[in-house]
Amino acid sequence: MGKPWPEKISPVGLEIDDAKNLLYVVTKENNSLYIFDLLTSKIIHQQSIGSEAYTCILSPDKKILYISLWGGKKVAYFDTNLRKVTAYVDVSYNPNELILNKAGNILYVANSQDNSVSVIDVQAKKVVEILNTALYPNSLTGSTTNGLALSKDERSLYIANADNNCLAVFNISQKGKSVSKGFIPVGWYPTNVRVIGSKIFVANGKGFSSFANPLGPQPVRTDVKSESHKGELPQANNRLQYIGSLMKGTMSVIDEPSVEDLEVYSKNVFMNTPYNKDKELITDGEAGNPIPKKVGDSSPIKYVFYIIKENRTYDQVFGDIKEGNGDSTLTLFGEKYTPNQHKLAREYVLLDNFYVDAEVSADGHNWSLGAYATDFLEKTWPTSYGRRGGQNDGLGRRTVANNKDGFIWDMCKRHGVSFRTYGVFADKDKGNIPVLDEAHVCSSFTGYYDQTVKDVERFEQWKADFDILLSKNAVPSLSTIRLGADHTQGLGVGKPTPYACVADNDLAVGKLVEHISNSSIWAQSAIFILEDDAQNGPDHVDAHRSIAMVVSPYTKRNYLDHTMYSTSGMLRTMELILGLPPM
Repeated sequence: MGKPWPEKISPVGLEIDDAKNLLYVVTKENNSLYIFDLLTSKIIHQQSIGSEAYTCILSPDKKILYISLWGGKKVAYFDTNLRKVTAYVDVSYNPNELILNKAGNILYVANSQDNSVSVIDVQAKKVVEILNTALYPNSLTGSTTNGLALSKDERSLYIANADNNCLAVFNISQKGKSVSKGFIPVGWYPTNVRVIGSKIFVANGKGFSSFANPLGPQPVRTDVKSESHKGELPQANNRLQYIGSLMKGTMSVIDEPSVEDLEVYSKNVFMNTPYNKDKELITDGEAGNPIPKKVGDSSPIKYVFYIIKENRTYDQVFGDIKEGNGDSTLTLFGEKYTPNQHKLAREYVLLDNFYVDAEVSADGHNWSLGAYATDFLEKTWPTSYGRRGGQNDGLGRRTVANNKDGFIWDMCKRHGVSFRTYGVFADKDKGNIPVLDEAHVCSSFTGYYDQTVKDVERFEQWKADFDILLSKNAVPSLSTIRLGADHTQGLGVGKPTPYACVADNDLAVGKLVEHISNSSIWAQSAIFILEDDAQNGPDHVDAHRSIAMVVSPYTKRNYLDHTMYSTSGMLRTMELILGLPPM
């Protein structure tokens, strides 16, 4: 098809016409369709299809190739005789998996960002029904519908919901009148489903659980590559518990369920799912708490500062704090290098059971600002990090990777909440997404792209802007600030050491907290600090466990909290303060 990466091709979907010895291939980087002659192994046709593709499937008579346009909200009809696209059918966000019934007259399309399956009458070229695959009607984005299978009698459709860790089951025996039958619990992040005979086979992309990684990477190690995914030192890297290779996929094998089985399975799915519709607008809590229980209720906190850092685990930084559940033998950047953060954790609240939702930075920034990562990001970062093709498409850099409903700034805009970003989802002086226009981006703040700039310099840039806004009584309700020097630059020649990078980051965090706490708005402020992911460190509890801090006049003092929290939970807290519904 071409040269290896970095030539942008990236095949994703294959289909074979065995009668004509043809192979159809669709791609996600150059958005193309290729046709190969299998007898000569040569490309006999190539054309653009206008958007990133996910997969393709031939009609029974092999005259039409249906292509799901992952980034296009459409299914393309490619005429195999004319060798051109002759029609498009609009579906919904991020269409991925396709399946035809045996007659070839009904095409089912999974829409990963819409919690839905579009049912297409292929002759009429239109959607005749939309199946809601979520656990509740009108649920928020997040089921990540992405796998389809028909029962042998074609009366049931099994749908893999990756982020619900379940299958949705529909009775589709009556055209246009499909009915939900229930749900089946499976493993973590199911990506595909097939029915063979009377058994259902489900591929669980992330297996059944996460794991501790006491042998996780450290940016000062020379015996292994911290990025084990490069594969350059296979023997040494087998000892390295890098999160990208830590979780192994599994397969669930399930007998096709009876009505009674589905009732039990469905109850289990709901029991294992903390989300329900009632919790969208009302949450648990005590009356009078500065965090409102109900969306829209007032809070004494008027200014939220959200600091996003890079890649550290709990044990790597706070493992030396004796009061917490830490392993000091894994601590690399302890109090000597992070005195300010240690002091904040001790004087306010030490959170020793906080977990990032992401695995790596590619999905981490979407999780940190949108409480969700699309299936495009989840499915493409492993090849990108494995140097097998693709790139980091997070941070708003690519439309197909962006969350359908946007990010926290989009929610602020919809609800009239002021906001400003300092290097978050902004490269150089320009925002990466439409909502981050010139008025909402601090152009004098140096983004993470320039690692020659220290975080203490970024602090000074933020401070100058903050002081001007404060003097005008114009500090926004939400400020998102990226201080990422703790990512470090490894052991690069001529680069600051990892210890220096982390110490620089710690000083910047300390200075920022000090400046806000000495300002006239401190009594109405809360500062939230977390890592976008925890990929570059070890932890004796879990590879996702990380550091997080909340600093405010309303935060408890000298308190140790073992409660389990997550990235999404921190975002939810900010949303409640700002009067925003959940994303």
